[in-house]
Amino acid sequence: MRRLSLKVKLTIVYTVFMILVTCTALGILFSLSSREVLTSTQNQLETRVQESVEDVETEDGKVEVDADFYSVENGIYLAVYEKDGYFLYGKVPYGFDEQPEFSDGEIRRIREKNKEWYVYDLSYRPEQGKTVYIRGITSVTDAEESFRITLRFSMIILPLLAGVEAFIGYRFTRRTLLPVKKITETVQNIRTDADLSRRVELTKGREHGRDEIYYLAHTFDQMLGQLEDVFQREKQFTSDVSHELRTPVSVILAQCEACLSERDLPERQKEPIRLIERKAQEMAGMISNLLLLSRADEGRQKLNKECLNISELTQIIAEEQQMLAEEKNVNIYTDIAPDIFVKVDESFYIRLLVNLISNAVTYSKEKGTVKISLKRKGEEIVGMVEDDGIGIAQKDLPHIWERFYRVDTSRTDSSHSGLGLSMVKWIAEAHGGRIEAESEPAKGSRFIFYLPI
Repeated sequence: MRRLSLKVKLTIVYTVFMILVTCTALGILFSLSSREVLTSTQNQLETRVQESVEDVETEDGKVEVDADFYSVENGIYLAVYEKDGYFLYGKVPYGFDEQPEFSDGEIRRIREKNKEWYVYDLSYRPEQGKTVYIRGITSVTDAEESFRITLRFSMIILPLLAGVEAFIGYRFTRRTLLPVKKITETVQNIRTDADLSRRVELTKGREHGRDEIYYLAHTFDQMLGQLEDVFQREKQFTSDVSHELRTPVSVILAQCEACLSERDLPERQKEPIRLIERKAQEMAGMISNLLLLSRADEGRQKLNKECLNISELTQIIAEEQQMLAEEKNVNIYTDIAPDIFVKVDESFYIRLLVNLISNAVTYSKEKGTVKISLKRKGEEIVGMVEDDGIGIAQKDLPHIWERFYRVDTSRTDSSHSGLGLSMVKWIAEAHGGRIEAESEPAKGSRFIFYLPI
């Protein structure tokens, strides 16, 4: 299952929280409103009955009522009864068939069939010796039903309200996390193109220290600036040291050559000089690689591409390396598709293959085999160099492209500086391609490079 993004998580938390708050508020509101509705109904009933006293009068000893007494206001029905319960005037709501005993000044709740009623009786003396009861009746069920309609309407509105809250929460969260998104994109771009000159620049055109995220972005920019300075000094140091070492190494090689050309020099003295010469040549190769990588880091190393038949070129390189492989009893086999033409820098393509084949031969087992293949696949050229040697552990595979990285002592060879695979990776990427490595300890390694046609 796909992991939820932070925006979605925060939106869900915000929405759930707002729904809980809304439901709690509505629950409290409806609970209070329910009691308030019933209390209001009771008060209206009591007030209406008390005000109706003005509509009851006597004339010639006979009780009479005004026309207003018959009006039904707010669902309240009024009726006048003799003291013995005899009905005189007024109206009784449909469905109220009981005739409960009178209870002066008391509101009672009476249930009849499926409905409930509030009944309020008021004793009144229109004249001396004459007592009547004014009864007010109103439906509790109707009052509660109107409240339930409001409640059902609220339950319909609640999902819509939740959707609005989720939308607002998502927009708010998305806007809040935009700076975090920009920081993430900057980091990903730096990882892709290794350009430490990039900056987040959230504080650009804004007040510095606007909030914690902007302060984080500003701190991140400062850290990138410091890292860029450190790497720049490292590149400059590598370039300077490489340049400075070229002269003494050239002098050592020249002196070794001069000594070895002396005919009178004993053989026992020539052997150490040859060793010095061999090590100086290895050092010269390392310095050359460092200078090339340094120029590549600074973007000063250019490629001179030309359309070449790399099938023939690869076959020639394989045959040259076979002569060197014979010293270790390693056989090189090729599987090269004919007539593949690609625009490449010839010298760098040769260096890429030589480095890969040299590594394969070096780390192959005695009387092992190295396989070289080249074929066209879609819009790419796929090349592979495979050996059956000691292999590389999975934990070390991501680091083999790092400069001077050595897997372990069993793979350490004095003739290899640890720069070869870094060089190979740069050459492949400089041509717009890529390179991958697959390996298993004790079974061998496979290096696959892809070049665009």
